[in-house]
Amino acid sequence: MSNVKLKVTRGEAGSEPAAVTYEVPYRDGMSLLDAIFWIREHEDPSLAVRYSCRSANACKECSAIVDGKAGFLCSIRAKSGSEVRIEPLNGRAWIKDLATALD
Repeated sequence: MSNVKLKVTRGEAGSEPAAVTYEVPYRDGMSLLDAIFWIREHEDPSLAVRYSCRSANACKECSAIVDGKAGFLCSIRAKSGSEVRIEPLNGRAWIKDLATALD
């Protein structure tokens, strides 16, 4: 079974951010948001990420910086054997981990 490594920015406003690496079992077609959900379900339920597609049937809240470029975690596919850096969006107030203010 292959994995995908996610280097995720952790911390909260007023603290120094730190990168934490997680290894997630890869499955065909998984998005980076799916990988984040796996981390929350199996490794660390405290990992904060903003999304609403599963709870409110809305979109465009899972924005993050992925390998230096802004994108939506739900639409970026994970690649088997890869390592991906995921950080909160720039230019928005940082709340915790990958969650930033919406305004």
